Amino acid sequence: MKYTFETEINAPREIVAELAGNPENRKQWMEGLESDEHLSGTPGTPGAKSRLVFKTGKVSIPMIGTVMVRNLPDELSESFEASNVVTHATTRFVALSPHKTQYISEQAFHFKGSFNKLVGWLLQGEFKRQTLRHMENFKRFAEKSASD
Repeated sequence: MKYTFETEINAPREIVAELAGNPENRKQWMEGLESDEHLSGTPGTPGAKSRLVFKTGKVSIPMIGTVMVRNLPDELSESFEASNVVTHATTRFVALSPHKTQYISEQAFHFKGSFNKLVGWLLQGEFKRQTLRHMENFKRFAEKSASD
């Protein structure tokens, strides 16, 4: 499953990209993120790994996040591997004006096994809604941070 969503953020591209590229900011906008433990590498740089735990309802989902590409202020790409799925998330930042940024989120999910592929297909609407919530939360966080 793959999809792309876009939104406009009322903040300069350099600020938006730097906020997104700082792993310490994730808890500010990633709904359901219970913990984010740095494991290896320099945080936020290619090859850096973290152990993230998301809580959805009563279920905790541990995963390993790896920074794949950090080409800020243009692009940030990460992979997140859980027991049943690997997600590749690429975020692009396009300056629309000196104070407005187009935030583009590309998500690709690779489910492990037939059963997980079926569950992923059945829950694809929830995956998309979660991405949109994260994007809206990030937009609010970035706009507030840029105005402070």
